[in-house]
Amino acid sequence: MASRKAGTRGKAAATKQAQRGSSNVFSMFEQAQIQEFKEAFSCIDQNRDGIICKSDLRETYSQLGKLSVPDEELDAMLQEGKGPINFTVFLTLFGEKLNGTDPEEAILSAFRMFDPSGQGVVNKDEFKQLLLTQADKFSPAEVEQMFALTPMDLAGNIDYKSLCYIITHGDEKEE
Repeated sequence: MASRKAGTRGKAAATKQAQRGSSNVFSMFEQAQIQEFKEAFSCIDQNRDGIICKSDLRETYSQLGKLSVPDEELDAMLQEGKGPINFTVFLTLFGEKLNGTDPEEAILSAFRMFDPSGQGVVNKDEFKQLLLTQADKFSPAEVEQMFALTPMDLAGNIDYKSLCYIITHGDEKEE
């Protein structure tokens, strides 16, 4: 009987520790963001069992028009969760990815290199050329996708201060 009580106490302590660990991830996001993540999780969890599995990912890709996703790619996604991917794990994964974003000041400093006059804008065409030809090259589709979300002035220049805010805080239009 004593060993059963000790085992019960061990399970209770582990449960409390897991709750404390997972509650931190919820404090990383605002309530509206958590709701958006819940909606995304529900879209991916095709069989509605509360766990994202390989068949859920395959079906989600299928709905997005990508019909042949290699098993290795799906397995790699699932392995990022280091166990079953429930909503808390899903949120934790996003928290880890989002925390990998450079600080706003670092991003601003990088843009300032392309703004010698200090006006807070960079030329869209010059920047597009850099994205297509330098370092981690963007595809033309990726550039257009980025420009669709990028604040521009009337002359078509990129307002990089606003863009940096969107990168680090999210698009205020979404809320």
